[in-house]
Amino acid sequence: MTALVERAQAWIDDDPDPETRDELARLIAGYQAGSSDAGAELADRFRGSLEFGTAGLRGAIGAGPNRMNRAVVIRAAAGLARYLTDALVELGIDGPARVAIGYDARHGSRQFAIDTAAVMTAAGHDALLLPRTLPTPVLAFATRSLDADAGVMVTASHNPPRDNGYKVYLGGRVVTDHGQGAQIVPPYDAQIASRIAAVDSVASVPRAEAGWTTLGDEVAAQYVEAVSAVAGGGDADARRGVRIVLTPLHGVGGETVERALEAAGFTDLHTVPEQAEPDPDFPTVDFPNPEEAGAIDLSLALAESVGADVVIANDPDADRCAVATVIDGSWTMLHGDVVGSLLGDRVAARVAGTAPADAVLANSIVSSQQLAAIASRHGLAHASTLTGFKWIGREAGLLYGYEEALGYCVAPDLVRDKDGVSAAVVVADLVAELKAQGRTLADAIDDLAREYGVYLTRQVSARFADVAQIPELMTQLLASPPDTLGGAPVTSTDDMNDGFRGLPPTNGLHLAADGARVIIRPSGTEPKVKAYLEVVVPASGDVAADREAASAAMAALEKDVRALLP
Repeated sequence: MTALVERAQAWIDDDPDPETRDELARLIAGYQAGSSDAGAELADRFRGSLEFGTAGLRGAIGAGPNRMNRAVVIRAAAGLARYLTDALVELGIDGPARVAIGYDARHGSRQFAIDTAAVMTAAGHDALLLPRTLPTPVLAFATRSLDADAGVMVTASHNPPRDNGYKVYLGGRVVTDHGQGAQIVPPYDAQIASRIAAVDSVASVPRAEAGWTTLGDEVAAQYVEAVSAVAGGGDADARRGVRIVLTPLHGVGGETVERALEAAGFTDLHTVPEQAEPDPDFPTVDFPNPEEAGAIDLSLALAESVGADVVIANDPDADRCAVATVIDGSWTMLHGDVVGSLLGDRVAARVAGTAPADAVLANSIVSSQQLAAIASRHGLAHASTLTGFKWIGREAGLLYGYEEALGYCVAPDLVRDKDGVSAAVVVADLVAELKAQGRTLADAIDDLAREYGVYLTRQVSARFADVAQIPELMTQLLASPPDTLGGAPVTSTDDMNDGFRGLPPTNGLHLAADGARVIIRPSGTEPKVKAYLEVVVPASGDVAADREAASAAMAALEKDVRALLP
């Protein structure tokens, strides 16, 4: 028996799930019968273990340590439980931790959530399980509103159907600073990971058969009430007059988004029927991500047929929000930076002269620089963070934050994470106000260009079948960066592994040229290397001419960046 088969058999012996045990047994049989495909698949499943990092766990569902399955989740829950016990002891607290647990509608999500509740209960902690499939922002809200020491959300967000994931928040008594209720960052991830690694076996992890609390609908109802109020006072008639097309992309956000919008006064809602109900197979889209080509085609077709004012699309766990509107006669999905700037300017204008002295607008370093200009104009501070809401959400004094990948935090007092539901409410409110003035989102975008100039952003990416090629490419780029970009000399080259503008080290390359900026980095959730491009053209008074100049500069910049990526 080979070492690989021995490892696989040992995994089977310790696996509590008969389905994954059988799956692995079939792979072993195929491998032993000489199947090269079975051998390659078996080797990949035991090439390593899913790493527990700042995104928690995320990977394809299947048997083995390099997949998402009940054995991996039980180990993760045991490690988190041990961490919480130790953290409370260090604080001099003798008692259980409170852990809120939520889950989406992906394959295995409910079982993973129940396993987590069973492990937490057996470890002596108070496990509070959300009553049904609900969006990630509801779990993030529950972590804060229930004063939980930790929150666990079982979701793979916008990943392909084969994936699932395990996202962790810390708060309550464990994290009491401005990061309370936010996703984990170092050193918490490493501290939890070390305790996961110390779990001897799944069989050694106690699991209760009962004893956790299954919550009622009160948390979701409180969330809807709080989020609906984010729109502010507003004109009730104007809100009723806005026709909105919605899609949850087969995810779990549909009901919650509708309830929040209706509570805020928006009643003319049209949800794409083919995508309205949760479906873990996401049958109408290739990738359940609003950013992917074709994902919102059904929404745009419905918007055209019903004469909608705006399209709002959420990803499957509803922490992201995409917006489409009519520009130059055609339905167009807005880039995340455009929406981020629109919302940032709106939030900043609302608190003009009344914001706390430490109020901050924040966005990730790969997002547009326009938010910094918006903050300056409104007399507010601005902060750039590393990529991800685990960083944005813990900014002290956060008033508003966003990242270009369709993530917006318009109510950090409610949710210290991106929240596609509250963002949808604020977008709808902006559309209502503009419509009452005889104007549209396209007009508001023009207003930004007249005030701040044109900030044009774009993303270029390379997807890898072999993830080992990603560090090779980054090493090559860092060792030999380009001398020119878009026909202009590169004026600044920064290895972000050494730290960048006061930020912690991260794997990335920053390049700047006259009026242009590029950041190249590996994706944290997908097998991709991403390049974030931005061109800035100062306002001249002629928005059309400024946009034309920005488009020409972006075309040249994109050509050079694509040549750097395979």
